[in-house]
Amino acid sequence: MTSAEDLEVRTAAGAVRGRAEDGLVVFRGIPFAEPPVGEARFQAPRPVRSWEGTREAYDFGPPPPQEAGFQGRTGELDAPTGDDWLTVNVWTPETGPAARRPVMVWIYGGAYKLGHSGSPGYDAQHLARAGDLVVVTLNYRVGIEGFALLEGAPANRGLLDQVAALEWVRDNIAEFGGDPGQVTVFGESAGAGSVASLLAMPSARGLFGRAVAQSVPGTFFSAELARDIAVEIAKEAGLAPTAAALSAVDPRELPAAGASLGLRMREFDDRWGQVAPTVTPFSPVVDGEVLPCTPWEALAAGAARDVELLAGHNRDEYRLFLALGEQLGKITEEQADWALRTFAPGADGERSYRAAFPDAGPTELYERVQTDWLFNMPSLRLAEAQIAGGGRAHVYELAWPAPGFGGVLGACHGLDIPLLFGTYDADLGQLLFAGSGVPAEAKALTAAFQTAWTGFARTGDPGWPAYDTEGRRTRVLDVESEVRAYPGEVVRRLWADHDFTALPLLK
Repeated sequence: MTSAEDLEVRTAAGAVRGRAEDGLVVFRGIPFAEPPVGEARFQAPRPVRSWEGTREAYDFGPPPPQEAGFQGRTGELDAPTGDDWLTVNVWTPETGPAARRPVMVWIYGGAYKLGHSGSPGYDAQHLARAGDLVVVTLNYRVGIEGFALLEGAPANRGLLDQVAALEWVRDNIAEFGGDPGQVTVFGESAGAGSVASLLAMPSARGLFGRAVAQSVPGTFFSAELARDIAVEIAKEAGLAPTAAALSAVDPRELPAAGASLGLRMREFDDRWGQVAPTVTPFSPVVDGEVLPCTPWEALAAGAARDVELLAGHNRDEYRLFLALGEQLGKITEEQADWALRTFAPGADGERSYRAAFPDAGPTELYERVQTDWLFNMPSLRLAEAQIAGGGRAHVYELAWPAPGFGGVLGACHGLDIPLLFGTYDADLGQLLFAGSGVPAEAKALTAAFQTAWTGFARTGDPGWPAYDTEGRRTRVLDVESEVRAYPGEVVRRLWADHDFTALPLLK
């Protein structure tokens, strides 16, 4: 039985009190850095000041300022308003340094412009119980606050927030029952791009020993591109692209400038190239300092060879965006031509894709090339770069189709989140499982995900062989899961000579 003493833990900054919840002790909204407002606005995170007495850690911290979107805002979340955005949450079976359980640290996605660790879809209780381990989730700055490249501010402030949260884990997690020497970072979409970035960042080295990257986006910006985008964001707000100028605007009003630009990005095709159709003006910036080079380059050079990696993707990633845009089955030949010209690799990419998929219609080609460019090939190539650099990687693909809407969504982007966390009726899960209930196959896949992910966090082995460039063994998660050669071999060959570099400013 949990005692009253078990609910109180002393961190480096002060004592916090959590709650007993169905066999776990849960702490929410613990600050790991000072609120990034006032003089700290647009700066690297600053150490949190100590407090007297015991702080009640019952509620999630407020979401960072952001556009409205999928993951909800404070009206839907158990989260107060305020400036204390930089907080962590902990689910633990047992407090105290004697427990020394493995630790998993979740980084949310959301196109680098949305997200909040208090979103119901990230409720970590099932994962913590399934693996008998400690799960930490964290907030980081998104959008303009976290990723716009501004004069007078360090680049990649959202990534620096993640490093600060991992430093908090290193310094405090033992008191929550975790082992600071056995930390796994895991994230999906922009969260996976963040994990990939952390693997390449000197400031993050030694803070984790294992990493899980679920659907890594291939969009990393060059400094020149990021500066040009920041100029346009600032124009939307009627300001100069500097930290000083933007600090004059309330952070809760500023996201409108990023959202407005996102809707107009196709106007900048000639300058921003492949970024322009993505409707998100934010990504990690290869600035040469915080992020010295792209993750693929860093891993191939051996930057993370001592970190064990699990990376993968969903088979039909881009179909979610087609469905949200009401474009399923409606893509024209002209649109397919444009997508192939824009995203297919190499000078002859359009012809190569059509030759590889001779029976594909325009919607399939449009979806296929964007799935491959944006998520699938970046994820696979991250694993291959890790191996090239002397490290170890395991690879998976989710092939089971989302049951909502008659299964037309396929194994789309984001489906791995409700399956991993077991949160089928929250956030994106509400769409992906709409009208279907929770079939037995979903529950079986949740058990498979949780067993693999927590097993990897505990031992470095998710339950199938490591990937190599000969057998390319991959775990395919489906009704009947199997280990086989990488299932997208045709696509892999199309992209074999493509390098994922920082996206340039065209002129």
